[in-house]
Amino acid sequence: MSTNQSLVLLNEMATFVKVVETESFSETARQLGSTPSAVSRAIARLERALGTRLLHRTTRKLRLSESGQQVYERCVDMVNAAQAVMESSGQFHIEPQGIIRISVPKAVGHFMLHPHLPEFLALYPKIDIQLLLEDRYIDLIDDGVDLAIRITEQPPGGLMGRKLIDIDHLICATPEYLQKNGIPQHPHDLKQHQCIYLGEQANDSKWKFQQEQKSITVPVRGRYAANHTGVRLSAALQHLGIASLPYFVARHALEQGSLVQALPDWHFKTNYSGGAWLLYPPTRHVPPKLSVFIQYLAEKLAAEPILI
Repeated sequence: MSTNQSLVLLNEMATFVKVVETESFSETARQLGSTPSAVSRAIARLERALGTRLLHRTTRKLRLSESGQQVYERCVDMVNAAQAVMESSGQFHIEPQGIIRISVPKAVGHFMLHPHLPEFLALYPKIDIQLLLEDRYIDLIDDGVDLAIRITEQPPGGLMGRKLIDIDHLICATPEYLQKNGIPQHPHDLKQHQCIYLGEQANDSKWKFQQEQKSITVPVRGRYAANHTGVRLSAALQHLGIASLPYFVARHALEQGSLVQALPDWHFKTNYSGGAWLLYPPTRHVPPKLSVFIQYLAEKLAAEPILI
């Protein structure tokens, strides 16, 4: 069969699928807004073109022939492909709308994501955002979440994802603290300072630094530990010591000069570094509301300053 002939018979193929699904010429005619005789003629044209009988017909039932079963499976693929085309094209014409539920670590949500959301909501008045600030592991399907941002070097399998930005960490303090207590010149100098660290695990007080091929681990101490980046930022701004912070949390204070990076020639390494990945369940067609949000957020975060 030539390509032109197969294109002419597309309607007959779709009608054949409907007949098999309904097991009735009359019901197919009702659903298609046609007549039973027109449906019968469409099936006959398809059988003549293919040179084979597709259906065995009795007074009570329609039954697929062996060749009809094979043709039906191919025709179903065609109908599904046509439906996918219509759904895909609809994404370009339907105004994005609906609720987007986003799970995001607390610090990332507060300092990195939230500042961009008012503009997004203004751009898309029919989209609502539900921001879930939580550091626990969530299952996107079971918890009914559309998107999740996670800090990881390797996104989990079974999910689609897009890397948004690298998450770097540094240590910093106020100029006042450093003027009073001295500026560390080497990681080992930190032993003489008050250090504000995470404090969740024993290794959180062992700070790791790298310079080219040289790696150093320094045990630090301090009178204040906190497992919240916002609290550690506030403690540093109140001159309580040298704090470990993600760059995106400390950035504005660094730009304003209220905080100064310590040991800038050394790379501060933590177990909480990695890429910020935007994750979502696998799907062939991303809904318009998610598509515009993913693109918007990726563009905004790509323009964020990075730690050099």
